[in-house]
Formats: sequence, C-alpha cells, structure tokens
Amino acid sequence: MMIATLPERLLQLTQADPERVCLRFRYADRPEMAQTRYGLMAAILSAAGQLAAAGAARGDLVVIVQQDMRTLVATFFGAAWLGAIPSILPFATEKLDPARYRASMVALLELARPAILATDLLVERGVRALLPGGHKNLPVVATVKPECDGKVDLASISPPGLDPDDIALLQHSSGTTGLQKGVALSHRAIFEQLDAYGQAIGFTADDVIVSWLPLYHDMGLIAGFLMPLLNGACLVMMSPFDWVRTPQMLMHAISDHRGTLCWLPNFAFNFCAQKIRDRDLEGVDLSSIRAIINCSEPVYEASHHMFAERFRPYGVGLDKLAVCYAMAETVFGVSQTPIGLPARIDLVDRASLRGDNIARPVAGGASGVERLVSTGKPIAGMQVCIMDANHRLLPDRHVGEIAVRSPYMLTEYYHRPDATAAAFHEGWYLTGDMGYLADQEVFVLGRKKDLLIVGGRNIYPQDLEALASTVKGVHPGRVAAFGIPNPETGTEDVGLVAEVDSESKAAWQDIRAEIRRAISRGSDVTVRHIWLVPRGWLIKTSSGKVARLANREKILSEYSGISPAMPGLPSPHYEG
Repeated sequence: MMIATLPERLLQLTQADPERVCLRFRYADRPEMAQTRYGLMAAILSAAGQLAAAGAARGDLVVIVQQDMRTLVATFFGAAWLGAIPSILPFATEKLDPARYRASMVALLELARPAILATDLLVERGVRALLPGGHKNLPVVATVKPECDGKVDLASISPPGLDPDDIALLQHSSGTTGLQKGVALSHRAIFEQLDAYGQAIGFTADDVIVSWLPLYHDMGLIAGFLMPLLNGACLVMMSPFDWVRTPQMLMHAISDHRGTLCWLPNFAFNFCAQKIRDRDLEGVDLSSIRAIINCSEPVYEASHHMFAERFRPYGVGLDKLAVCYAMAETVFGVSQTPIGLPARIDLVDRASLRGDNIARPVAGGASGVERLVSTGKPIAGMQVCIMDANHRLLPDRHVGEIAVRSPYMLTEYYHRPDATAAAFHEGWYLTGDMGYLADQEVFVLGRKKDLLIVGGRNIYPQDLEALASTVKGVHPGRVAAFGIPNPETGTEDVGLVAEVDSESKAAWQDIRAEIRRAISRGSDVTVRHIWLVPRGWLIKTSSGKVARLANREKILSEYSGISPAMPGLPSPHYEG
C-alpha cells in the first residue's frame, strides 16, 4: 500500500469511483441510508467548512462527542481534511458514571487543550453542562448539517499538504473515558498497519464490513471504520446502542448485504448466542461471512463453541471464528489467527501456569487442564517478546509481560512525555498484558495490573468472571472480580460482584452457590466474598469493559460495614 494521508486517500478513492456506495447506515427504528463516495466527500467538505469557520486549523486537536452516526463520520474526516487532529470521545449515557465522566472531561481539557469541541444537537446541551468554569469559552460546534447542498467539483479540490508523519488522530486507550493517555498516531503508522493487518486477513476492496462497534475504541475506529473506508470497501454501520437493544440487527445486516468481515469483543459472542431468538433470525443467511474476529479482551473457547452451535444452521461454524490481539498503541493488530481455520487451543497444566508461570503442555485427558485460545502469529512487521519483571527476555512458554515493536507504533501519548517514556524499554513497548509465546503464537492471559496473587498463585480475574457468567441468572459479561487484602492471612481474598436478573431472595442463594461451584470446578479458586446486585449497577469503561477497580471501590463503599478481612452486617445481596 502506498503511504498517503487520510485526506489524500479519501480524495483518490472518490475521484476513482464517485458513485460507489461506501457506507450504509443501519438503524433500528427507520430505513437504512446509503452514502456514495461522492456523498461522503461532500459531507466531509461541509463539516470541514463549519470547523474552519469556528477556528479549527492544522495541528489543532478537535474533540468529537457526537451521537448521530452520519454527523460523526463527516466531522471526523472533516477535521482530518483540515489537517487538524480528530479524537472521538463517548457521550454521557446511563452506562457511564456521571461523576467519573465529568472528571475525565475536566482532565482532558486540562491536559490535551483542544481547540474545538464538536458535537451535535442530540448531545450539545449535555456537553456544555459538563464544561468546567475555566473552559466555558471553549468553542462548542454543533455540526448538524453534514451534507453539502451544492455540487462538488472533484477535479478542482485538493487535500492539504500534510506530511505522512504528522499526527492523524488520537485514540484513547481502553479503560478511560477521557484522554489522559491519548494515543497519537501518524498517517504513516495507520497506513502501514492497515497494509500489514490487511495481509493477515486477506482483505480486499470487495469485502463488506459490518460493525456496531463504537468509534472511540481501536477495534471500532480502525478495523470497523478506517480499514474499509481507506481501502475502498463498503461499511455497514450501526449504533452500539441500537445493537445492544436489538442484537439481531447485526445478523440481518450481514445477511442483507452479504457481509464478509466482522469484529466482536468476546462478550458479544455470548450475548448474541443467548439473546437472539429463532424468530428473530427468519430468513437470515450468514454464509457470506469469511470471518467473525474475536478481539479486545481475553478470548474463551466456550464463547466460540456457544456462538458456533447457535449460528451453525445459518452458516457460521468454528472455522469462521478467528482471533486477533490488538491495541491502540500499535494502531490496531498485533497478531491474528489464520482466516478459515478454528483458532488453536493450547492445553496446559493449570498448577504450573498459575504457580510456576510456565505453560507446560499436557494431554487432553489429564486433570487440571487449562484450555487457552491462541491469538495467532504476529502480523507482518510486528515483533513480540515476553519479559520478566526485570525486562529480561523469557523463553517459549514462560509467562511474563508482552512487549512489542513495529513500524506502526504510536508517535507519543499526547502531551504526556512522562507516560511515553515509561511505556518503552530499549525500543520495546511494554503492553501491560501478561502472556506467553508458543510456536510463534501469542497467548494472552490478562492485564498485569488486574493480576491477583492468592496463596502464591496467579489468578486472572477475567477467568473467574467468565466462569461466573455461565451461571443461570447471572447477566452475561456483567461480573467483576478483584482482590481484597486480608491482613490475617497475609494474602488476598477474592471478591466478586455479579449483576443478576432475578429479584427473588431464594434465587440469590442458589445463584451464589452455583457461582462458587462453577468457579471451584473451573479454576480451583475459592471466592471469599460474593455480592449480587441488580441490572445496571456495575460501572463500565467507555470501551464497554467492566471497571474492576471502580466496582471494588463502589461495593466496599456501599457496604461500608464490611471490613476487608471480616464481613459486617449482612445485606439482602451479600454473602460473605
């Protein structure tokens, strides 16, 4: 792929075939809308004009907080057309804690110093209300007319003279609602990543990508947005809020438009398999799909089996479920399993993995087996190694921190030289993820900061959360596990909060007991504290992940009579 800038590539594609449909906006409550390359370019120029009129210029940070999909797309590329730096943030919803969201917005404004905050009428009032006193003069632009009524002369327009090494955009790393660690990516890094990752999945302009993923996270922004639009393919796009209410939308969109590629986080495999009913799939044909790629969080074999069993009658088996390891700091992909083959399952000794930090292979019939899903081999240009706590390289099958380097790394953490320097060791980016290598394939175990050490064993909370999510009555994916220091034993106790559907006290007792059994059978871990809470109680990050530390703080604060070592007064939801 020739290195270009975002505006150059968009104009090249439009001039080559202006009437080709590049975007289809899918809605739950109104007809779908198609947009040609010409229509997209007109919308981009319209948005760029509005931003320029408000004072946006080359090199300025433009923060985008918008709900309307068409406006969001036009504003993002409109800022890029000016040579400004677009960065998409989530808008406040009931899923985001208001106090944390406001604190993140304040931190963003203080650190990143944006020139403009671009919004739309759907969220403008809420955004203005969030602005702290010292930033009331920050221009807030409501770009409400992304179309250009007049004709665009494609031969006469030209993109700005940008350098491929200029910062093209900011992604904010997963786990934050603001840009305290804004990942600055150059045009060059984006195109080199798209080229390398495209090779790994056999991407062509004939692919049709179907996505509901939010654009403020790397999986949605890069794989589910920039990859199709900058490579000349068609994108079928829907709101994540529509999808979560009507998940069958995804299947109908794939069927209607012969979708070929789709990326999902692990929880979505369970969610689709459990929530989509037979009557919601009448007439659906998913046989066009080349791959549904599991990405963004630890991958579980059971999720793939559940999804394949549910949707095999419609054309999706295990051979169409692939796995990717990705992060914002490398633009997107680090490793990828082969398309058309089930991901490799590594059978290792659980005691050795948790106690000795070595993934010793065992036979399938052995007891105490841990089944781990490969994320594939590194993509072209990507180097991966495993380091111990002293940054020494570890051999195959030894667990440590995953470190990476490639030609498509972040330029910097925006306005954070301290964080940028701390993230690298002798040219290697320290991911903060724990894992190991085996036969050149990458296995990811979990976040270093979330690791629990119980009785000398390493416990990854997402493993416990996945086991608890299998229990009937627990809302899938709405579980948080964490450590609670116990001064009497000198180690950590395991605490777990789970959202449940039932309000029956008798059902709570059964659910607690089943959670304990499921975790004990699947991990040999004993959960000391279990809290059952109603739907909507748990705090999630902007990328949709459960915020473990925030939920630990919330539950211990809510049940302030409970000391870390000894339960206090019981509540209807609590069992110590």
